[in-house]
Amino acid sequence: MTFPPARPEVESLQAYSAPLEGRRGLLRLDFNENTIGPSPTVVEAIRAIPPDQYGIYPEYDGLREALIANLGLPLQPQQVGLFNGVDAALHAIFQAYGDRGETLLTTSPTFGYYTPCAQMQGMAIEAIPYRLPDFAFPLEALRLALVNSGLGRDGEHQGPRILLICNPNNPTGTRLAPQLLLELAAAAPRTLVVVDELYEAFTGDSVLPLADFAATPNLVVLRSLAKTAGLAGLRMGFAIGAAAVIDRISRVTGPYDINSFAVTAAHAALADQAYTDAYVAEVRRARSWLVQQLQQAGVRHHCGGGNYLLIWPAQAPADVERRLRDAGILVRSMAGKPLIDGSLRVSIGTSEQMQRFWQAFSGL
Repeated sequence: MTFPPARPEVESLQAYSAPLEGRRGLLRLDFNENTIGPSPTVVEAIRAIPPDQYGIYPEYDGLREALIANLGLPLQPQQVGLFNGVDAALHAIFQAYGDRGETLLTTSPTFGYYTPCAQMQGMAIEAIPYRLPDFAFPLEALRLALVNSGLGRDGEHQGPRILLICNPNNPTGTRLAPQLLLELAAAAPRTLVVVDELYEAFTGDSVLPLADFAATPNLVVLRSLAKTAGLAGLRMGFAIGAAAVIDRISRVTGPYDINSFAVTAAHAALADQAYTDAYVAEVRRARSWLVQQLQQAGVRHHCGGGNYLLIWPAQAPADVERRLRDAGILVRSMAGKPLIDGSLRVSIGTSEQMQRFWQAFSGL
């Protein structure tokens, strides 16, 4: 069959993929989602949307201000970009700032969607591995890479075009202190330093309270309501940074990328922070309990930050994953990933859910 070829970068691209079907009705510990759903306030707000609003384009008035109020930080609305999930924010960042021949600097292993976003722009990827045995952050190696490569579009030494750090990192849970993130941004003013903080609430390591976007306008922070507030299915993401940078990132998105249901849900979720805080606290309790069980049973594991941990089962990981699925529980195989091949990533839910997981896992 003959068809028009896509750009060379797309023809050679291996897209990020994840199972999209067959997950309903199971205990989903495979994608680091909120495992109980959003606040009842969110559900009521969505149900209250009048039918006539279905037929009009969404309005975003007040949503940026609601996020700023929730954060309690001295930000301006123009410093907040709204996106159809953080995946869309990442895509927009690479479209706005990534170009053929330039370099993405990141760590390894990390969130898998960073790589195709860079590849579709024709970028080179330099991934610095975490340091074994405890997956420590490779700070010195990253600092060297940040200053030792690349020419900018004007021919001047630039270093990597984009530095992307997931903090805490998915899937290793590795954390980097906020002050060190700011130092990296200050040391590389021609590099866009993007900090993915989707899991920050489970550790409290946010760079935002210390950030001065006037001093480091090359810093961008990503946030979401997926992992904590339970809005993964509605797709709501934020990019926070200097107004000029957020403007550039927002230019490559559509005018109505976020639907009205997501906007309504986001307002309601931000207004009910107590619900989110209670869920996060419950996850932290359940994480501590599960780690204690793993330690007592002598199961090899690694738990850093985030609402997840890694387990190396004594049996073949694929068999364990299959048998857990037969028991109604989903986990995520890390097969083929550098440094963590042979492990399973297990999302942390409530104490009751983790007791169910442990009963199934320990009985295999």
